[in-house]
Amino acid sequence: MAAETTITTPPHVVFLPYAMASHITPLVHIARIFAARGLRVTVIATTHNALLFQSSINNDRRLVPARNISVLTVKFPSDEVGLPDGVENFAASSSPEIAYKIQHGFFFLLRKPMERLIRELNPQCIISDMFFPWTVDLAEELGIPRFSFQPCSFFTHCVWHRLEEHEPHKKVASDSDDQSFSIPGLPHEIRMKLSEIENYFIGENFFKKILKTIKEAELRSHGIIHNNCYEVEPQYSDMYVKIRGRKGWHIGPTFLFIDELEKSQNLKELTKNVGSDCLNWLERQQPNSVLFVCFGSSVRFSNDQLTEIALALKSAKCPFILVVKEQEDEKVDSTYGDWWQLDCIKEMAADNNKCFIIKGWASQVLIMQHRAIGGFLTHCGWNSVLEALTKLLELLGLGIGVGTDVWNPGFIVTSPVISREKIELAIKRLMFDSDENRNIRANAKLMAEKVKRAAEDGGSSHLDLNALIDEIKCCAN
Repeated sequence: MAAETTITTPPHVVFLPYAMASHITPLVHIARIFAARGLRVTVIATTHNALLFQSSINNDRRLVPARNISVLTVKFPSDEVGLPDGVENFAASSSPEIAYKIQHGFFFLLRKPMERLIRELNPQCIISDMFFPWTVDLAEELGIPRFSFQPCSFFTHCVWHRLEEHEPHKKVASDSDDQSFSIPGLPHEIRMKLSEIENYFIGENFFKKILKTIKEAELRSHGIIHNNCYEVEPQYSDMYVKIRGRKGWHIGPTFLFIDELEKSQNLKELTKNVGSDCLNWLERQQPNSVLFVCFGSSVRFSNDQLTEIALALKSAKCPFILVVKEQEDEKVDSTYGDWWQLDCIKEMAADNNKCFIIKGWASQVLIMQHRAIGGFLTHCGWNSVLEALTKLLELLGLGIGVGTDVWNPGFIVTSPVISREKIELAIKRLMFDSDENRNIRANAKLMAEKVKRAAEDGGSSHLDLNALIDEIKCCAN
């Protein structure tokens, strides 16, 4: 009699992304990587947010078994929060009030419909964005592991922890001429100003309560997943594990794994969102000569600040690619983020030799991989860690800080306007030949090599990815 054959069913993992591109993209990347490696994956998202990645999922379904990856949608509670249909991402928030309503909808009102859907799916694992802390309660009830996804750096978490633990900002007089202070207990000497401290370190507020809930949920979770690379900040990665008391898997940058996945797909699918016109324009530029300017999908500067940025770009006299939002609807308050009200932008847009303007979404990865790109002017990612991340980049010798020294409480940037002269000087320091410029490029090249190796066979991120998948499989058995 023939021996019985054991058929192992792959674990079913549910992913819940949040309402920001910086959270959605890497978490969906992880879902796609899991599916390509044989796990069964379901991504649950609101209807309009799902449109941001549905085409990528459809492409994957041509390469992996169709049952391995799927997308299910829930309706965002637009009526309950008082927003028009389709406004369910922070990129669509033109005011703090709208941002708060989106946050309220995701953090509180979507729990029941998402919970109901997860119960019906009966998965073996939940991987949710940090802003869905309630998933730990559901996971405990179902007897399955829950992993929290954290998109920001280990450095940021370590700074937050030391600020909460030692409260050095409370030892500086508010009327002191020198309001800066040193943060104790960190591997490097890090100084901040009182004006840079987030308001939830000063007193009780809504966001502080949210962060407390998130931390409590993570202490009960199976672990925390980071779109990060150990080689970028090894000392802070080690410190983070001790501080949080939870296993952390650093499996980033996720786009490097996605690059490998997409190599087998049609190149047109990869480049259609960049546009052949942009790529052709880049081909006409000299190596390392172009500054890529992109402030993400959610952050909105005042038009006064946009004017200073635009005039600095004009005066710096280096070619640049500028990513801007689509022209705003007339009904939207255009006090913030409306590049198209600026005469200098219209003037520069007409000079195709010096600049290329992309309206709407652009593939940052594909653009920055081009040989012509020599620098990146950005807001440094997740808005609430703006200052800390800027400090990290300067600490690693990878960039030049040009930010304000006043903390900004949301996606609508209301902190003091940075002058065109300051921005222009930073651009010239970054883009034009000097000892500083050469050192930054050398450091960036070295870091790029380290990060790339981390995602290759035997690299730290590659090993952590394998270990995470093995952990999920083990828990499912």
